[in-house]
Amino acid sequence: MLGQLAELKKICILRLSAIGDVCHAVAMVQLLQRTHPNVEITWVVGKVEAMLLKDLPGVNFIVFDKKAGIKGLLALRRQCSDQSFDVLLHMQVALRASIASMMIPATHKIGFDRLRAKEGQWLFTNERIAPQRNPHVLDGFMGFAQLLGCEISQPQWHMPLTDEDMLWAAEQFTNGKPIATICPAASKAERNWSCEGYAEVAQELVGKGFTVAICGGPTALERDLADNIIKHCDVELLNLVGKTSLKQLLAVLKLSHLVVAPDTGPAHMAVTVGTPVIGLYAHSNPHRTGPYLYQQYVVSHYQEIIQKQHNKVLAKLPWGIRAKGSDLMDNIQVSEVLDKVRQLLADHYPELS
Repeated sequence: MLGQLAELKKICILRLSAIGDVCHAVAMVQLLQRTHPNVEITWVVGKVEAMLLKDLPGVNFIVFDKKAGIKGLLALRRQCSDQSFDVLLHMQVALRASIASMMIPATHKIGFDRLRAKEGQWLFTNERIAPQRNPHVLDGFMGFAQLLGCEISQPQWHMPLTDEDMLWAAEQFTNGKPIATICPAASKAERNWSCEGYAEVAQELVGKGFTVAICGGPTALERDLADNIIKHCDVELLNLVGKTSLKQLLAVLKLSHLVVAPDTGPAHMAVTVGTPVIGLYAHSNPHRTGPYLYQQYVVSHYQEIIQKQHNKVLAKLPWGIRAKGSDLMDNIQVSEVLDKVRQLLADHYPELS
């Protein structure tokens, strides 16, 4: 493979979801672009994720409807019928993604190493990236770039935002105060912290002179969580839940001075625009899925919980194993989160600490 790098003309990337994972993938894609500026890149991506990535410079997108079944696969095959890719980077181990990979013509179909090629992904590829020991998801993606001759360094992102999106975000904050954004909802309710905890942190931030915004999607769960946080507050919060597009949310995160969030997509969106994140973790290992550049601000009870559940030290357990339970986030104490707030402010905004 490495001997053929000079001949590469067209690369296809298959990473359909989720928001956090495609944010990690953007860093890998933009490293590829810097290393191989003349290579044409096509990205097969999910519908929701495409709303965030659609203006990414130098990338052609094929939007795949994951819910369309056979029709979606046939549509993908039609869109790829006149293509001939030198390389397919198969960066998603789900069986649905592997079946989709069959619709994409490519000479080299590269997947994860055998240990990580779950759900039979190895059956759908003819080359593999090098094994890695306990990588963060982003580092796992960088393994694909490394195989294509890229020199791995600190990840960089250049996320496109229109003047219109930035203006919309700026118009939500007109009092000149620093901005703290809370994105309280994960994809599963059990990964959410308590509304009382979020409310206490919000009140502390308002007391430090911040405007505090709550952001999230339009689902009933997210709206209810935001309403309950506000009910437990004695101060005014800005409720933007369900009121932003993904691009507008990205703009809000870019304007923010800090973000508080559990294991959820907006936490990783914030990383892409350079906003420090206080991540709240109990179910998953933040060294695998946490905010990549801001591990020092993570509040995590994952290690103690997973060791107790399996009666083994973390080093003896499979990498990425999740803890189970509906009340695990209750282990996170308000005092722990406020300690991270103070640490973050001292590191980045000493004038506010």
